[in-house]
Amino acid sequence: MITIALAEDNDFLAKSLKEKLSFFSDDIKLSFRAKNGRELISNLVNYPNVQVVLMDIEMPVLDGISATQEISEKFPEIKVIMLTVFDDDEKIFKAIRAGAMGYLLKDESPEKIVESIKSVFEGGAPMSATIASKTLQLLRNPITFNEKDSNQDFNLSSREIEVLEYLKKGYDYNKTAESLFISPFTVRKHIENIYRKLQVHNKIEAVQKAISHKIIN
Repeated sequence: MITIALAEDNDFLAKSLKEKLSFFSDDIKLSFRAKNGRELISNLVNYPNVQVVLMDIEMPVLDGISATQEISEKFPEIKVIMLTVFDDDEKIFKAIRAGAMGYLLKDESPEKIVESIKSVFEGGAPMSATIASKTLQLLRNPITFNEKDSNQDFNLSSREIEVLEYLKKGYDYNKTAESLFISPFTVRKHIENIYRKLQVHNKIEAVQKAISHKIIN
């Protein structure tokens, strides 16, 4: 049996994943769940039997990539699998460089996640198919991510950045308009401009790209 820990700040997603993994109790045991990277690392001291960590990337206090780097230094025997919604090149590159041995998207089946836990425990490097493809592309065409690139603002106005902040909170047009004291039509126009400047097609892509480029936190 493989003992694992979960780092996930979203209560609903954490509960859902724990329920799914409970059907594989003969193969894996969930030792604990942490809501951020700092809590995870603190708990690892008290749970020395943890062998694999399922790591979210965007978390408060200490993000998943920074936590992975720290685990690699303090607990090199523990294998880390990133379990995230982010599939952009920069996140993949930084996670692998930090020491992640696997990279899965959250829409993977429970069977795939358990299979990946076993694989990484045995020395493998499990990845979602789309991540594996992107990783091969990165190997063929290495990209150097620097602070200037990550802070690129795409010429977004201060108002557009404010709108992005509310999109991140899950606000709709009307609630955003009320919060910013503008009309829903104006909010819609701002969002159209945001999509065009960021070259994205929906709110999720816009928020993810804005976070990855440090436009919003």
